[in-house]
Amino acid sequence: MKDNKGIIAKKEENISDWYEQVCLKSNLVEFAVVKGTMVIKPKGYAIWEKIQDYFNEKINKPLGVENAYFPLFIPESFFKKEAEHAEGFSPEVAWLDKSLTKEGERLAIRPTSETIMYDSYSKWIRSYRDLPLKMNQWCNIVRWETNTTKLFLRSREFLWQEGHCVYETEKECEKDTLKVIESYKKLVEDLLAIPVLIGRKTEKEKFAGAKHTYSIEAFMPDGKALQCGTSHNLGQGFAKSFGISFLGRDEKKHLPWQNSWGISTRLIGGMVMTHSDDKGLVLPPKVAKNKVVIIPILFENTKEKVLKKSKEIFKTLKSFNPILDDSEEYSPGYKFSEYELQGIPIRIEIGPKDLEKNEVVIVRRDTKEKTISKVKNTKNTLTKILKKMQEDLFKRAKEEMYSKIVEAKNFKEFEKAVKDKKIIYLNWCNEKSCEEDIKEKTGASSRCIPLGSEKQKVDGNCPMCGKPAKVKIYFSKSY
Repeated sequence: MKDNKGIIAKKEENISDWYEQVCLKSNLVEFAVVKGTMVIKPKGYAIWEKIQDYFNEKINKPLGVENAYFPLFIPESFFKKEAEHAEGFSPEVAWLDKSLTKEGERLAIRPTSETIMYDSYSKWIRSYRDLPLKMNQWCNIVRWETNTTKLFLRSREFLWQEGHCVYETEKECEKDTLKVIESYKKLVEDLLAIPVLIGRKTEKEKFAGAKHTYSIEAFMPDGKALQCGTSHNLGQGFAKSFGISFLGRDEKKHLPWQNSWGISTRLIGGMVMTHSDDKGLVLPPKVAKNKVVIIPILFENTKEKVLKKSKEIFKTLKSFNPILDDSEEYSPGYKFSEYELQGIPIRIEIGPKDLEKNEVVIVRRDTKEKTISKVKNTKNTLTKILKKMQEDLFKRAKEEMYSKIVEAKNFKEFEKAVKDKKIIYLNWCNEKSCEEDIKEKTGASSRCIPLGSEKQKVDGNCPMCGKPAKVKIYFSKSY
C-alpha cells in the first residue's frame, strides 16, 4: 500500500487532470518513456483480458471466427495497392526507412492490418468452398499521433482486436457487419456499463477504402464523444486491389465481399471516465479483478478473534477473488480511502461488535451504501449487491447520456449546444461540404446516423445550410 494524497483534481473542475490522476494512482497504467506510449499494469491488463474473454466467447465463437496473427511490418507497396486506404492513413503511419530495412522499400509499422492480411487471403482463397473466411487477431497498433495524447483514449501505440472476413455474397457480408456492431454495443453496455449510440458513419467519417462504416459512440462527461468500436463493410475494393478472387458456383471468377471490425484499449479509458469519481476509480463489478476487500477492525483485546473470523470469511469468498488487508501499520480509515481509490467494488468491514452479532458491514464503492449481513449470508448478499451495482452504474450512465442529447433547429442552437457540451441531434442534408463547414465553425464532428433512421422520411431543410434534409444524425465534439 502506498502513501499518497489520493485524487487532488476534481472531476467537475478539471476533468483532464482528474482523469490522468485516476488512471495513474489507481495502478491501471503508467507513462512510458516514449511520448504517447504507456505501460498497462496487471490491474489494467486484467480488464483487457475480461474484454478478450467476453469477445472470444460471445462474438468470435457465434460468428465462427478464428484467431490468428499477422506481421507487424507492412511493405509500402501494399498500401499503394488501395489508394483511398493509403491516403487515409498516410499522416499516421510510422515508417522504417529502406536504408534500415534493406528490403528495397520502406516498411510501415502496423497502423491497421487490411493490407498485410489480404495479401495472405489472395493465396488462400480459390473457390467458393473456401468462403466465408473469418479471422481475427489481437495485436498492438502504432499510429503516430501528433496531437495531444491521453492515457488509453489517444496514444501512439495501443492494443486492439481486428476481425477481417471474406464472403461469397454482399448479403452475407452486410449481415455480419451489422451483427458485429450490435455485438460490440452489447459488450460495452453489459461488461463495462457504458451506454452507446449506434449508427452509420457519414461518407466523410467512414473508414478509408470502405463502402460504409458502422460505429458505437459513447459520450464522456467532458462533452466529447468517444468512438468505442467500428465495423466496416469494405465492399469489393480491397479484393480487387489485392487480387482476391474465387471460382463461383457458376464456374466463373468472382470478387468476394469483405468486412473488418475492431475495438481497442480505449474502452478502458471510456470506462474510467464514465464511472469514476473524486475519490478515485469506480469499476463495474464484471471487470474488477478483485471484487471485494475485507478490512478487519482491530483492537488489541479482540484482534485474534476478529482476524480468525476474517480469514474464515476470506476462504468462503474465493470466487470473488477477495483481498484480506490485515496489516496493522495503517488505520481502517486510511485503508477505506485507499481501496476506494483503487476501485474495489465492495468493502467488507468486521470489528468486535460485528463479531458479537455474527455480522459484517458491506459497503458499495459507488454509492457508499452500507448493508448489514449475517456472516452465513455474506456470499449470497454480495452476489446480489454486485449485480445491482453493475445495473445501477449502467442505468445512471444511460440517464446521463440521454439527458445530454438536444435537438437543434438552427445554427445558433447548434453552436450553443456545442458550448454547453451536449450531443446535438438534428435533421441534416448529408453533404460533405456542410459537415466540413460545421467542423470549422464549431469544432463538432458527425458521430453517426442512427441505425434504421435512413429508411425514415425526413421533413424540412438542414438547419445548418438550408438544403433539403435527408437523414437524422448526431453531432458533438470528440476524442
